[in-house]
Amino acid sequence: MPLHIVNQYPPERCRIRQKTLHDRGTRLLELLDCTNRLFSLVLIDDSAMADFNRRYRNKDTATNVLSFPVADDSEVFPGQMSELGDILISVDTAQREAVQGKISLHFRITELMIHGLLHLLGHDHERSEKEALTMWGREKELMQQLLTTQRPCRRKIMPHLAINIDHIATIRQARGGAEPDPVLAAGICELAGAEGIVVHLREDRRHIQDRDIQLLRQTIKTKMNLEMAAVKEIVGIALDIKPDMITLVPEKRKELTTEGGLDIIKNEKKLAKTIAKMKKASIPVSIFIDPDATQIEAANDIGATFVELHTGRYCDAVSEEEREREFRLIQQSAELAFESGLRVNAGHGLDYLTTARIAALPTIEELSIGHAIISRAALVGLDQAVREMLAIVRPLSPGQ
Repeated sequence: MPLHIVNQYPPERCRIRQKTLHDRGTRLLELLDCTNRLFSLVLIDDSAMADFNRRYRNKDTATNVLSFPVADDSEVFPGQMSELGDILISVDTAQREAVQGKISLHFRITELMIHGLLHLLGHDHERSEKEALTMWGREKELMQQLLTTQRPCRRKIMPHLAINIDHIATIRQARGGAEPDPVLAAGICELAGAEGIVVHLREDRRHIQDRDIQLLRQTIKTKMNLEMAAVKEIVGIALDIKPDMITLVPEKRKELTTEGGLDIIKNEKKLAKTIAKMKKASIPVSIFIDPDATQIEAANDIGATFVELHTGRYCDAVSEEEREREFRLIQQSAELAFESGLRVNAGHGLDYLTTARIAALPTIEELSIGHAIISRAALVGLDQAVREMLAIVRPLSPGQ
């Protein structure tokens, strides 16, 4: 293997996904045309880094990254890959720099890995200002190439697909009758392979009704996720029926659909009170938020178990540049949430064209998709529409 990761950082202090770092390091070797070389990435804390800095640089402080290249005359045995050397990264320092730069720890470690690799290949920003500028430019170039050309990794554990059946109820309510029945639709979705059912009980009852919630709680075989506003009436219903989880969402009377993430900071006291009630009833709570570092921190502070990242701006992007920017924001936010100890879901606006990249993000556990599947169902049937989306969310590995 071209990259060997040695994680000596205490796991209780931070969640680090080594597979993400390994995939990025391997891709960097490809970009540097060094696929026949190998290096070691060692993750340590400030204390260990300060010790290395004292011994090898006569500096009595920790630093973010140190590189130790293998001597040019080192012997390479037949059948072995040539070694570049070791890169040491202080996770403590990288974490502080990530917070300061409002980026994920994994992103910051990737930046430091690039810096360390260039040192192993002979670059040195301390020799001259000209070489420092050259190295800085190469770092930016490599990061940009990594972000734009990195192939989606094949996840060992694929995300779950949860189907939002609100739009089945919307069709029913348009005529005021009994058909189509969202309870029956939920069963079809589960039989087709969906691993969860999502319903939004709104205050205005524009689609899902109380009767639906009661029957769905009795008939759903996978997982019931109740989307809701943090208002007294709906909180009471949730505590009564005890769904498998709830997702707190913003709610406006005049909106056609949810327009954005919940502002946790603005509603902190009300949300914290609702979460406390749900925890007492052993109901996990997710909060639907925009991909924003401040909102992620706030969700963690008030005791949420999950965050669901709003993917609407990514799906609605009108240019490739805008879509790429929004995707990177979701990617960074998913990593930030994972690092803080939150579990991560995503949803809103995802369709048969936009879902694959989000599903490939390794820290996202579940995708909530409704409108695209129900719209497709009008043409090919609900069973087929669910199976087609499942093929995108959970693609078969070669040979399966």
